[in-house]
Amino acid sequence: MKINRLFEITIILLNKGTITAKELADRFEVSTRTIYRDIDILSSTGIPVYMNKGNRGGISLLENYVINKTLISDKERESLLLAVKTLQATKYPELDIVLEKFGAMFKNTLNNDDWVEIDFSHWGSIPNEKNKFNDIKRAMLERKVIHFEYVNSDGHRSSRLAEPEKLIFKGNSWYLVAYCRQRQGHRTFRISRLKNLEVRAEEYVPKILSGQQTEEMKEFSKPLVQLKLRFQAKVLNRLYDDFDDSFIIENDDGSFDVDIAFPEDEWVYGYIMSFGSSVEVLKPAHIRKIIAEEMKQALKMYE
Repeated sequence: MKINRLFEITIILLNKGTITAKELADRFEVSTRTIYRDIDILSSTGIPVYMNKGNRGGISLLENYVINKTLISDKERESLLLAVKTLQATKYPELDIVLEKFGAMFKNTLNNDDWVEIDFSHWGSIPNEKNKFNDIKRAMLERKVIHFEYVNSDGHRSSRLAEPEKLIFKGNSWYLVAYCRQRQGHRTFRISRLKNLEVRAEEYVPKILSGQQTEEMKEFSKPLVQLKLRFQAKVLNRLYDDFDDSFIIENDDGSFDVDIAFPEDEWVYGYIMSFGSSVEVLKPAHIRKIIAEEMKQALKMYE
């Protein structure tokens, strides 16, 4: 649409300073004559755009021009920047261009947009598979069926046909809520475990959820187990990373107790074992037994 092209031309000029009509025509796949008409329209609306001829000529904006900044305050702009950068940290694709436009619209009004940097990724992680994420988003918006291979939390591989309905960011990871045709019900899939995604041509009609608890809620409301853990002082830094001060009780011998409720699954076993010999499970007995057995199996690998 023309209005979108006019806005994007303004953003390009704010970022690049000067650009030729041919470069703009190639970018938008229109004629240079159309670009010249666009420039006339921008000029007539009060945007100070001008053209210079010659080898270094081109289309430019008057220096220091910014889009009207009176609409929001400095604090509101800083909050917007924080919100966009936080979303960018979730590895949501296409945010870089949003930040570029944001900076161009309010240049010279923010002292420094580098005051915040957010990174939720773990050490050793790889960049998000942007194509996969974008394909899921497109399938949801167009109501298209998707096919993919999936590895669940037990390591089981399966092939799925699904009707994607919602994207959720929780616990530093992206999840997809979809109606799984194989399971005849709603399921929640961790996107990082989704492989060989294919968007099918087939369209679907969204299912109407009943009043009963859906699989989406089950995934994020697994049965909780109340743990009492005793940690050695040398891992106090990790305790402060993971728990609020109110959960951490210091003992007379310098150790620390933590009472916390966690979903009981393979993740919590791995989390406890990640502390090695610096943690002891005091309660419940069945978790203590599971961790002891897991450690025995791990020790066998080194004997």
